Parts: sequence; structure tokens; C-alpha cells
Amino acid sequence: MQNAKRKILSLTIMLLSLGCFIQQGDLSAQEWKSWDALFNGKNLAGFKVPAGDNGHWKVLDGVIDYDAQSEAAGKDKNLWTQDSFGNFKLHLEWRLTQVSGLYPMKIILPDGSYKKDAFGKDVLVPSPNADSGLLLRGPSSGQQVQMWCWPVGSGELWNVRNNKSLTPAQRAAAVPKVKADKPVGEWNVFDITLVGDRVTVVLNGHLVIDNAQIPGLPERGPLGFQHHGGIDKKTGKHGKASSTVQFRNIRIKSL
Repeated sequence: MQNAKRKILSLTIMLLSLGCFIQQGDLSAQEWKSWDALFNGKNLAGFKVPAGDNGHWKVLDGVIDYDAQSEAAGKDKNLWTQDSFGNFKLHLEWRLTQVSGLYPMKIILPDGSYKKDAFGKDVLVPSPNADSGLLLRGPSSGQQVQMWCWPVGSGELWNVRNNKSLTPAQRAAAVPKVKADKPVGEWNVFDITLVGDRVTVVLNGHLVIDNAQIPGLPERGPLGFQHHGGIDKKTGKHGKASSTVQFRNIRIKSL
């Protein structure tokens, strides 16, 4: 009887562990199978590597690895999907792998403005620095969901928050409600829903952007992983806010 109980207990633990492994967020294993894998874990099939990149966008130990040193000509050194997408839900795991020292960072307030001191100057706090992002619906949109080290946290919609032609409410909605980032070197999880020009971002289980509007967003376009920064020619080291970043477990479901 005791052996039978032990076997049942062991089987229960195994099934629970399996369930934790195959479930993503509140998705069942069956639902997860209906999502499309954007990254196969082996190579960059399905992506457009920038011409002349010279191997800086690569697959390393089953993840997409980028060192911010692409040798591609021109400004667009980003990694884009070959397919275009309209409305979707996206699951994406990412981590910043290193930072380029401490830099003075501005403090973004809930209304999207910067915190000022008594003399009207920006309040700056020393913070580690690295920067990447998920680019939405093609190069022409100029829109992204931030992955970075700023005090406000990742998920911020930079070009919405900084667009002073938008209403105060639109700009405020682009500011993360909470900083939910894990420390540099640890994996973060984005669950992003984009419908029309409205985006919701959940970071590590926390709602950080809630149905924010991105005015003028194209109806369809590829998704991109951002190049930012690079090697400082004077120092030979990574410049501030370089995209030293990795990605894995990228799945999408069109809506």
C-alpha cells in the first residue's frame, strides 16, 4: 500500500511539473499548440538578418543572441521577421546579458514627463545601461515596446510617451504602471496583445501597459528585435545603452 501511495505521489508531482513546463501564463498545453513559433531554437529561419551583419545576430545555445556589433551598412541593423502581422498575441522571453557601466538616467513620472529638481533640471540617478526593444509592424512605424534599464521599467512606449502632439492621457498610458523587470542576466517574460492601434503589455505577470493607443500604427507589418548602441570607437568597449540581449520561446497567435 505504501509503495502504491509513493508511486501515485511521484506521478502527481511529475504531472504538476510537466504542467508548469508546458503552460505559458494562463494558457493550457492544448491552447499553446495553436500558437506559431517564430523561433525554432536552432537557426534564424523566418527572420531577415540585415545584409552584411557578419554573424552578430546569431543562435547561441538555443537562444537568439545579439552583441550590438552588427556590421550591416545603414541604420537598420535590426532583426525582422519575414512574415507580417496585424492583430496578435505574442509571448516573448528576453534578457539583457550585460550592461555598459553606470549612466545618469532620467526619472519618468506617471504622466510621461521627467522629474525635475527645485531648479527645474532633470533629476538623474546612476543606473546600469542596456537597451533593446520589440519593434511593432515594420520600420515605417517607428514604434517599439522598450526593453531597458531605465528606472521606470520595461514595456514603455518611447515614441508615444515623447509625442507632445498627443493628449496627456495618451502619453501617460505609454508609461509602465510598475517596474517589473528582473535583474540583468535573468530572463523576463513579455505577453503582448496588439489589436488595431491598441497595445497591452504584461511583464513577468504584471500589467505594465493597459490598452494604450499608438496613433498612426500601420495595420500590418513585420516584428523586429532592436539594434541599439554598439562599440565606442574611442574606448573599444560597448557604448551606453547597447543591445546586448538574448531572446527565446517566441510564439505568436493571430487574432
